[in-house]
Amino acid sequence: MDGQYSERSPAMEHNPASAWLTEAASAAERQGAGNLLRVVLIVMVLGCVLTAWFLLRGYKQKDD
Repeated sequence: MDGQYSERSPAMEHNPASAWLTEAASAAERQGAGNLLRVVLIVMVLGCVLTAWFLLRGYKQKDD
């Protein structure tokens, strides 16, 4: 070859959108830690918000 890609090169292969979506959906099913990570992040954010509320409520000025 003289520095050009051949027509059968897998790097330049064209995949239709439907094939790409099908492959993406099957790859999403194979990933197991996605839901666990999502739950851990949500619990972490809620814990930070509740901790901030608990700590900051003591700094509230009382008018009575």
